[in-house]
Amino acid sequence: MSIVTCARAFGSPCIQHACVRCSLLRPDPAQRPRLTGIRDNLITRIAEAEREGWLGEVEGLQVSLASAQDKLDQLDAEAARRCSAVDLGMPAFADIANRTTTTSTDQHCP
Repeated sequence: MSIVTCARAFGSPCIQHACVRCSLLRPDPAQRPRLTGIRDNLITRIAEAEREGWLGEVEGLQVSLASAQDKLDQLDAEAARRCSAVDLGMPAFADIANRTTTTSTDQHCP
């Protein structure tokens, strides 16, 4: 799925097309609209399954919906962390490169 970065070790077993449910999924912030679309589609599919009486399908879709919402919540939490970053006052390279040093002629120095 192109909406994620997978934290699973290369070559480890994975059930394809179950990425939204996977706890190792790291959603890409740029793909938020697509993940929102997946969530909205799951809501529509749950309504259809309830209407048709497909109770087993409803349960599986609800698990996927909860996972999709969790991924969206992860994106929100990450955005909040980035907005609350503390500036440590570290100088940029341009600040350092433009700096000049001057030496004073101190009478007490040999």
